[in-house]
Amino acid sequence: MFAHLERLAAQGELIYQDDTSVRILSLIEENRQAHAHAEALGLSRAAERTGMYTTALVVRVGEQTIGLYYSGRAHAGENLKALLEKRAADQDKPLVMSDALVSNEADEATLIRCHCLAHGRRKFSELEEIFPDECSVVIEALKQVFDHDEAARIQQMSATERLAYHQDASRPIMDALKRWLDTQFDERLVEPNSSLGKAIAYLRGHWDTLTRFLAVPGAPLDNNLVERALKLFIRQRKNSLFFATEHSAYIASVLTSLIATCLHAGVNALEYLVALQEHRREVFRAPAAWLPWNYQANLVPP
Repeated sequence: MFAHLERLAAQGELIYQDDTSVRILSLIEENRQAHAHAEALGLSRAAERTGMYTTALVVRVGEQTIGLYYSGRAHAGENLKALLEKRAADQDKPLVMSDALVSNEADEATLIRCHCLAHGRRKFSELEEIFPDECSVVIEALKQVFDHDEAARIQQMSATERLAYHQDASRPIMDALKRWLDTQFDERLVEPNSSLGKAIAYLRGHWDTLTRFLAVPGAPLDNNLVERALKLFIRQRKNSLFFATEHSAYIASVLTSLIATCLHAGVNALEYLVALQEHRREVFRAPAAWLPWNYQANLVPP
């Protein structure tokens, strides 16, 4: 079922991605051996990657939402790239929402990148006590834009209607904000290497991807959906502390993917997993009939 969910997710129109850390004992031991080998050669560090990550990909496919998790050496960009290799050639480019870390980058020519506006706003919220006047300009402007997006959600606007609404109501606000940001640098009103300067540079440097919602129907403003999805795995990490091997981390990722997809579908995850076990032959024969949102129709009445 995980493999089938992957194939479906690869065709999705909107993908949210993010990473968190994970501990896998077998990889920690590999790191220790690589470090010892590097020291023996007089090197300061091992050439191989030592990081370990759990990637969450939350994918909108039509009316459904699929949650996928991957744990190991690969980071979010590499896991996204692997997923999109399963995408049909005739599909349009998907929207992909993330923060602006380089580790989130995949084959950018195959997708439409969006960056998290809430992440940019957070940089100013953290500096509000130090630079209250400057930060209030950014925070207030973005608050209005997020309020507009909430209004669009409440009114259940279509993607096209939402785009037109943002272009009419939010574009003037964002244009004014961009002029203010540029002025801070052009007139040397802020030190570029200061914390405020770096926050401003972040918005200016990613302006096109941060404002994708003004150009592309359905483009989201923030990455909150996948950040919430990662909390599910973080709770699991706090309880289990670590995995013994990459395979055990893979099994946990598969199960968590099925559970997360059930949560999005409003389905009892335990009942679903039991149903998969009780109908193993049917599941292998026709996995498309045993997805969280349609499996109940195939259960034999008692």
